[in-house]
Amino acid sequence: MSITKCQFQNVRPSIRGFTLLEVLVAMVVLSVGLLGLAGLMASSLKNSHSAYMRTQATWLAYDALDRMRANRQVALASGYNLALGAASGGSGLAATDLSEWDTALTNTLTEGDGSIAVGAGGGVSIIVQWNDTRGTGGGATEQFRVDTQL
Repeated sequence: MSITKCQFQNVRPSIRGFTLLEVLVAMVVLSVGLLGLAGLMASSLKNSHSAYMRTQATWLAYDALDRMRANRQVALASGYNLALGAASGGSGLAATDLSEWDTALTNTLTEGDGSIAVGAGGGVSIIVQWNDTRGTGGGATEQFRVDTQL
């Protein structure tokens, strides 16, 4: 049985526009995939920034601890004690160290602040605090705490 030109023309009009429909479905699937990829990229950037801030806070806490160990006698005599929100003051090496540390906190972290407390027996507690609104998205204040001995 042979197909004539006349029979083929009768079948063709029923499949007209089907390729256009396939292209539209493929565009919708591609668009959803690209939106998902953009969401993943935004989440990755947010988490990366939060991790960067935590890394900087860790570095700054250990920087303060190293400064205290270099001037151990003054640190044991509570010369490095500093409360959250308090300005560093005094004179000498401890005051210079605290001033430089406070400046580094302010310049490195968003709304950066820190506290140092030296207890009896040489126990040290250092808290570094910053605003992580970009990382958490909700205005949360994050803290990193180091407890150690001098």
